[in-house]
Amino acid sequence: MTMKSRALNRSRRIGLSLACTALMATAATVWPMGGSVHAQGSSIPGKEPDLSGIWDGTPRARKVNSETVPWGKENFPELNERALAYQKVFDEALSPKYDCQPASSPAIQYDPYSMELVQWPDRVLLRYEKDDQLRTVWLDGRKPNNNDWGVQGFSVGHYDGNALIVETDHFAFDITGFDDYNGIPSSTLKKVTERYWREGTELKMTITVEDPMFLKKPTGYTTRWLPARQGYKISPWDCDPETSRAPVRMMPQKYK
Repeated sequence: MTMKSRALNRSRRIGLSLACTALMATAATVWPMGGSVHAQGSSIPGKEPDLSGIWDGTPRARKVNSETVPWGKENFPELNERALAYQKVFDEALSPKYDCQPASSPAIQYDPYSMELVQWPDRVLLRYEKDDQLRTVWLDGRKPNNNDWGVQGFSVGHYDGNALIVETDHFAFDITGFDDYNGIPSSTLKKVTERYWREGTELKMTITVEDPMFLKKPTGYTTRWLPARQGYKISPWDCDPETSRAPVRMMPQKYK
């Protein structure tokens, strides 16, 4: 090989090397290290608090829900006349839960069962043992559409320091949408805000409910979950409508 040929080959190798370096730099700009693309508004891995795991919400962690739990004198919802009228005529035998209709916010968070929380870059998944419910909390800034109305509504969220903030709307009307005990409905105007954070080994949450159709002012409660025992797995609910309606046959009839 002549001196001229060797110089030409060397020049080509240098040129190819510089081109590859430029290409890699461009790729790093549009494709972050690790091979993951994060939509605008989503969290950056490693920066958000670690809230993931299976969390125990049984009586081991808190009192069992009832007409006065988690509601008390301080936070019992202040109902308007419309809500009081619905409450007065409410018939327990017609409660949707006896037809395997799932509980909604703010009741499902306090039901005495376990919950699994999974964190992905663009969403958080909340899987409830109660009623086999799976909620998706979108972190990527997406907006709801006309198909997103439902029992669990449409949830968006973001991280704020050591906490996850979740805002949910687009709820369907629910005759027992406030809880399973007090006969208080919720409307399509219901909005629920949740704040999740960790204190030591506990997962804590404060929930606030707004519904101007039935509530005179917002209300809410704070609760906690404990870590599930090692090896615990969420159990299927498998609600059977025939079995679920069995208690109705033993209820005193409100109307003749």
